[in-house]
Amino acid sequence: MPINILMPALSPTMEEGTLAKWHVKEGDSVTSGDVIAEIETDKATMEVEAVDEGKVGKILVAEGTEHVKVNELIAVLLEEGEDAGAIASAPAAAAPVAPAPAPAAPAAAPAAAAPAAGTALTPAVPAAPAAVPSSSGGRVFASPLARRIAKEKGVDIASIAGTGPHGRIVRKDVEAAISGGTARRAGAPATAAAPAAVAAPAASMATGPSDAQVMKMFADGSFEVIAHDNMRKVIARRLTEAKSTIPHFYLTVDCQIDALLKLRGEINAAAPGKDGKPAYKVSVNDMVIKALAKALRAVPDANVTWTDAGMLKHSKVDVGVAVSIPGGLITPVVRDADVKPLSVMANEMKDFAGRARERKLKPEEYQGGTTAVSNLGMFGVKDFAAVINPPHATILAVGAGEQRAVVKDGAVAVATVMSVTLSTDHRAVDGALGAELLDAFRRYIENPMGMLV
Repeated sequence: MPINILMPALSPTMEEGTLAKWHVKEGDSVTSGDVIAEIETDKATMEVEAVDEGKVGKILVAEGTEHVKVNELIAVLLEEGEDAGAIASAPAAAAPVAPAPAPAAPAAAPAAAAPAAGTALTPAVPAAPAAVPSSSGGRVFASPLARRIAKEKGVDIASIAGTGPHGRIVRKDVEAAISGGTARRAGAPATAAAPAAVAAPAASMATGPSDAQVMKMFADGSFEVIAHDNMRKVIARRLTEAKSTIPHFYLTVDCQIDALLKLRGEINAAAPGKDGKPAYKVSVNDMVIKALAKALRAVPDANVTWTDAGMLKHSKVDVGVAVSIPGGLITPVVRDADVKPLSVMANEMKDFAGRARERKLKPEEYQGGTTAVSNLGMFGVKDFAAVINPPHATILAVGAGEQRAVVKDGAVAVATVMSVTLSTDHRAVDGALGAELLDAFRRYIENPMGMLV
């Protein structure tokens, strides 16, 4: 029986993507694990591997096609002994969809555009395999082969626990459930529904002037319309969700960083090198990440995620770091940042930043995390408040270190001071708890040797 290849869901929130490139053509033989296509999402270009083996019978979506919906049929694979006659009635490949043309500027004149969005992080979303609806209305992530076996055996795939990556249901899970008698027959009522994963509520956009009304506020020929790409659309949607559904609470402190700058210089001066190049170069941002991670380890009640079902208290401290890329931002995650050596963290962040700008990060490198850092100090920004990046409950906005007058021992002195603002999800991190976390962060920043032990 021909095997349908569907547009994969590369994240739980992905609804569509661009089929950038096919690595196979009709008639090619593929085996499980072969790279067959590249899919562009709002965050990266990702390779798609074959799950089943067979011969490519028909490609239904051409290279370059945009706005391909998740679970849309993109190709058909023929099993051994089958020929093209088995899919003779399949539709022809869709022609590439060109980007939507920019609306023509109206003839009428005048006025002001919507204000530019403030700096904030794009969401780090977990990667996920292709999904099918469950009997309870949720999404079940399973390989095409697992779904086909379940269908042939007449069992409800939603009743099977997955052991693959990110809980994906694979063939052995279906076979084990059937042989063990734990699989529910398709159409049979569930005896007990597992708690549904808490999904982020859909953003409710405030009513405002239409696009045409906004354009009429400007003189004809005084502007051009630049179509939003997928990344910008996702940023807009997720930031609207975050600000609409998360009760933000802000706390700001000033940190004196002279000791930190001195220690950083000593660490870098002592870095081993080869051919005149140091093995690492620790930045102030690396030390900020380390200090926040250490503070979360010291104040574990703040290392949490809010869900309606209950509070997720994390055992690991994984810190997302905002990296600016063309068209938006992405947050690669430094795993186990509280215990990772600064030298390792510095090289990891350098690698992340380079590959992020090329959109070459893997989903597992930017998904999840328990908090985040957004640093605009290098642009001379003194202080700002960042938007929380779900599923985090906190995000630290870091300003520039600058010479300021401070009082020491009753006398005015000059110190290098850095202002930081902690945004918290007030449902999960109350004001006093946030203040405790920020105080721990400041102690590590002002006494940086504590980060090395």
